[in-house]
Amino acid sequence: MSEPKPPTPTPGDTYKGWLFKWTNYIKGYQRRWFVLSNGLLSYYRTQAEMGHTCRGTINLATANIAVEDSCNFVISNGGAQTYHLKANSEVERQRWITALELAKAKAVRMQAESGERENIFVGECRSFCVRRFVILSPLFSHSDDSGDDCPAVPPTSGQGGGCRNSNSEVQSTLRTLNSKVEDLTTCNDLIVKHGSALQRSLSELEGIRVGGDMGDKIRQVTERATLFRITSNAMINACRDFLSLAQSHSKRWQKALQVERDQRIRLEETLEQLAKQHNHLERAFRGATVLPSSFSNPALGNKGGVPGKGDASDEDDDNEFFDAMEDPAEFITVPADPKYHRRSGSNVSGISNETGMDDQSFDELSLASNPESPQSLELEPVRQRRTRIPDKPNYYLNLWSIMKNCIGKELSKIPMPVNFNEPLSMLQRLSEDLEYYELLDKAAKCQSSLEQMCYVAAFTVSSYSTTVHRTGKPFNPLLGETFELDRLKECGYRSLCEQVSHHPPAAAHHAMSEKGWTLRQEITLASKFRGKYLSIMPLGSIQCLFDKSNNHYSWKKVTTTVHNIIVGKLWIDQSGEIDVVNHKTGDRCHLKFAPYSYFSRDVPRKVTGVVTDKDGKAHYVLSGTWDEKMEFSRVMQSSKGENGTEGKQRTVYQTLKAKEIWKKNPLPEGAENMYFFSSLALTLNEPEEGVAPTDSRKRPDQRLMEDGRWDEANAEKQRLEEKQRTTRREREREAVKAVSPSEEAVTEDSINDSPLKTDAVETGTEANEVSDESAHQDNYQALWFEKLDDPASGETLHVYKGGYWEAKEQGSWDMCADIF
Repeated sequence: MSEPKPPTPTPGDTYKGWLFKWTNYIKGYQRRWFVLSNGLLSYYRTQAEMGHTCRGTINLATANIAVEDSCNFVISNGGAQTYHLKANSEVERQRWITALELAKAKAVRMQAESGERENIFVGECRSFCVRRFVILSPLFSHSDDSGDDCPAVPPTSGQGGGCRNSNSEVQSTLRTLNSKVEDLTTCNDLIVKHGSALQRSLSELEGIRVGGDMGDKIRQVTERATLFRITSNAMINACRDFLSLAQSHSKRWQKALQVERDQRIRLEETLEQLAKQHNHLERAFRGATVLPSSFSNPALGNKGGVPGKGDASDEDDDNEFFDAMEDPAEFITVPADPKYHRRSGSNVSGISNETGMDDQSFDELSLASNPESPQSLELEPVRQRRTRIPDKPNYYLNLWSIMKNCIGKELSKIPMPVNFNEPLSMLQRLSEDLEYYELLDKAAKCQSSLEQMCYVAAFTVSSYSTTVHRTGKPFNPLLGETFELDRLKECGYRSLCEQVSHHPPAAAHHAMSEKGWTLRQEITLASKFRGKYLSIMPLGSIQCLFDKSNNHYSWKKVTTTVHNIIVGKLWIDQSGEIDVVNHKTGDRCHLKFAPYSYFSRDVPRKVTGVVTDKDGKAHYVLSGTWDEKMEFSRVMQSSKGENGTEGKQRTVYQTLKAKEIWKKNPLPEGAENMYFFSSLALTLNEPEEGVAPTDSRKRPDQRLMEDGRWDEANAEKQRLEEKQRTTRREREREAVKAVSPSEEAVTEDSINDSPLKTDAVETGTEANEVSDESAHQDNYQALWFEKLDDPASGETLHVYKGGYWEAKEQGSWDMCADIF
């Protein structure tokens, strides 16, 4: 579902919203909160800063507004201030441009009117004052009622003069009000003048002696007091007239202003639609310049592929998806011809009949619609899950104390403190991939494998949404450690993870749902430190199987990069490409995770993808960001467009309106103090009864860290690592005894001579030792998983062999090792 359309800006309104502002070549574009009010554009880091901290303000009256491309624009006031801004979409950028232009026009007009009023006042003040003195001079000898002899209010255009034009009426009223303002100004000057004279006369009266000139002074004071009283009465009457006139016209002006405002809004909306239609036509023209008139499909050649002005497809483009027109992009999209909205899928561009669509509009169909599927079961929570964990303590990390404790110790025995960790294990992080399990539930209901591919691809992207703020390192699992996530009664699925290998460290994951899907994966992490950043490359594959259709999907994960390892604030980026393959039908979805670039104009964390069938024909286009949401749109026609800067010919896809397929759940309140955990992550380490003794919830160092007892957690972490090293040595000795006597002597000599017998190097200085080839290989066998060859994908991975949930029901865990 699309986001609600924000209000169209109107003159005088305050316009607010998020924009990306260019900061510098180090940080690139940063998200800022912008507020447009009274001709001033201000920005803040967050909405909470509006009350106290403004990061910058620019006056639009003297500013120049320039549009760079579909999402970028620049505001500059002549060199002193320049804002390079970027919106999330072309429609949002157009709304901001409209609001800025309106605010600029109003600011310029107000500035001009202010200067004009000032010039008029300075030029006519003297002549006007002389004219008012002539009017007031005959009144000096009259009584207090003489103030009523001031000129009467001239009739308005509706009362006399016969003016029927509204513009003339407004102009006449404005002239009358200006006259009253001038009267008030004149009276004010007279009051100041006569008040000063009266003050001087009173001062002189106090200083004179009683004599013959006493009568003259008293008459002079009386005269000036009379002048002061007359002027005051004139000003009071002028104020009364001005107030009466303003009140009589205020309602009429409000109504006229509302009419003008409504007309302006309609005009702005019309202009906005025309601008978008022009842009659509321009894009379509660019994509069609190298094509014959029939494009690639002769059945559609005589109908044209470019929507005309005013077509039904352009009536509401706020939800339409357009890829950024950057040269590195492999494809661009344009809106499909309106005829596709009225025709069935079986008659358009050869789309597979397996979609099961009838003559309904594509826009009104849901991907997961399946009339034959049973009604979803109503799942009720069996327990109230926790929504908070203890806040992360603000412990100071003294790197010198860590280095001091390393002096004279072996590298394998140097423990890294839990300060760099988060209170979850890697097995629990793998289980977080199921946070958006609803995508697989919907995929299981799809009748079309291409539609099902869209949901599987969205699920693939959704697994990275929890990593955007999670800079803490999860605990490396101990060999044989497990983690179960039983949500069968609440969500219809249950999953199990096990650390199946110690060198190289590998974890196996198996999840099964009552909705008809199975997810399994085996992940091994490889990392490379490159100075300023750390690259984490997951090895292994992920597979998803659907019971009803027997579709078998597989894909791999992209590279995770942790930046600013040495200096600065840590931040995480995902980059690379993923190919989601359906081994049964040959369908494929190619996803591209764009790496963050200081110089890119694209939205950060952008993901694009194309779903194709076994013949390479595109059926869906996906776009979005891996930390917010994903959208998809059906491809109605494809063609080869213009060449990019690198000489590659880009594909132009005509698509229907984009629809939202996945959106990230909001973080719980106070997540910044709880390691930025999601609602699911907060429940992963919650103690539960009946789990295996090897479950991550029972790991003592991880529990101590969650409780905020980090010093005890560090000591316990070191104890567990030493215990695992001892267990590994015992396992190697047992393996040596099991070989033949002749081989045993050779093996023992090689182990005794090996420097790595007790000095194995750990990666991450936890439990990941690197053994020498001459040392005996670990013969550990996983308890709940077994290594098999997958005939569909041709890969070898650990697959769940069963028995765990049966052991849990019986409460029998005798087969589990004591690893904690």
